[in-house]
Amino acid sequence: MVSSPHEAMHRVFQDHPGLFTRVGPALGVDFPPYTSFDVMPTDLTETQPLERRVDTLLRFDTERDGPFLLAVEAQGKKDPGKTASWAYYLSYLHSKHRLPPVLLVVCQDRATAEWASRPFRIGPAPWTSLTLHPLVAGPHNLPAITDPAEAAEDLALAVLAAVTHAKEPDVGAILKALSAALRDVPEDVADPLAELTAQGLGKLPAADLWRTLMAVDLSFYKSPISQEIRAEGEARALLVVLQARGFQLPAATEQKVSECRDSRTLNQWLTRAATADSLDEVFHEG
Repeated sequence: MVSSPHEAMHRVFQDHPGLFTRVGPALGVDFPPYTSFDVMPTDLTETQPLERRVDTLLRFDTERDGPFLLAVEAQGKKDPGKTASWAYYLSYLHSKHRLPPVLLVVCQDRATAEWASRPFRIGPAPWTSLTLHPLVAGPHNLPAITDPAEAAEDLALAVLAAVTHAKEPDVGAILKALSAALRDVPEDVADPLAELTAQGLGKLPAADLWRTLMAVDLSFYKSPISQEIRAEGEARALLVVLQARGFQLPAATEQKVSECRDSRTLNQWLTRAATADSLDEVFHEG
C-alpha cells in the first residue's frame, strides 16, 4: 500500500512543477529555465498483465535545450528490485516519447538516498550496456529552511524540505518556519500545502508537532486536517467532562467518543454532558 509520505514526496512536483528547477542547485545540476510544462499520464504499462507506473511524470519545454521528461519517484527504503524498474521507466519513456528522460528520486533518510545515488549498471562485467544514474534529493542535499521569510519565498520548496527532513533533528525548526510562512498567504494556497506536509510526515514523531502548529498557527483555516485536530480536542474535552461528573465510561463508549470526528455531534454530546443524569441522555439519538 502506498504511504502518505510516499505520495507527498512526488505529488509536490505535480502541484508545483517549477520546483524541479529550484531543486537543481542542491543536486549539483543546472537545468535551463522552463518555458512551459505539462503533467503527463503516469501509466507506463506496455502489455498485460504486467503494469508499470511511475509516481509522477512531467514534460518540460525549455528555451535553450528543447523539451525533456522528468520522472519523479518517492523512495522510502532500499529496494534492490527498484533499480531495474527505474531503468525500464527511462528506456520506455525515451522510446515512447522520443525525448530525453531524467529520473529524480526523493528520499526521507540518508541511507536510502546514498543507496539510490549509486550508479546501476546493466550488462556483463566486461561491458556495461546501460547505466542508470538518477538524481537524488533528500536530507543530505536539500536545504533545511528554518527562516520563515525564506520559507515564504518558496513555499513548495519549504514543504519539500520539511518532508525530506522529517527524520532529521532540525525538522522542528523547519516546520515552525513553514507554519509561520503559511499564516500570511491566502487559505486556498496554504491549505493544500499544509495537507501535503501532513501527508509527507505520515506517522513520524514530527507529525505530532505539525498537528500542534496547525492547531495554533492555522486554526482559522478549515482544511480537513485542521478540522480533525479541532474534533480531537473536542473529544478530549467531552471525556474530561464526563469523567469529572463521575460517569463510569465503558471502553466502547470511550472509543466512540475518541474516534468521532464530527464537530457538530461532539458539541451536542458536550452540551448534554453538562446536565445529563446518565450516559444514555448524553448519547441518545435524535
